Amino acid sequence: MRIVSGILRGRQINPPSGFDARPTTDFAKEGLFNILNNHFNFEECCALDLFAGSGNISYEFVSRACKSVTAVEIHAKYASFIERTAASFHITSLQVLKADAYRYLQHCTRRFNIIFADPPYSSGRYEEIHRFVFQNNVLMPDGVLILEHNKDVDLRNLKYFEQTKKYAGVMFSFFWNMGE
Repeated sequence: MRIVSGILRGRQINPPSGFDARPTTDFAKEGLFNILNNHFNFEECCALDLFAGSGNISYEFVSRACKSVTAVEIHAKYASFIERTAASFHITSLQVLKADAYRYLQHCTRRFNIIFADPPYSSGRYEEIHRFVFQNNVLMPDGVLILEHNKDVDLRNLKYFEQTKKYAGVMFSFFWNMGE
């Protein structure tokens, strides 16, 4: 696993053995960030990475010079890994929170331009994440919520749905907040 673009491009992310989080593939990350590059000036963005796992997506946001990045990860082992890796890369714009992503969204008072959520595929709680983000006004106007899921999940019926993009076995569904 590596950082695919930006100032940290090419840096390797090497989780320890026994790390069973499912990282987003490099191929899928490239596709995702190609889409986001067309919509955002990352230097003006605040990004939220829910279910951060290895921090793979968070590092991509940092590498593209996002103003701030918040990684939320419930597992202490994974949150600690993200912090250690960020320190080894001399990253200062990444805040790591050891917290339950659902609870975080329920009580979040910040707003973000980009929210990326990659919950365990088996959780089936995509609609709950969507509901918390939009009901609690966590997403800025013209911001996007991206839900990563497998091919068996169809989220087209949720409000603000724009598109689903497929990259091998990874699917990203995009929900744009049009500032209603």
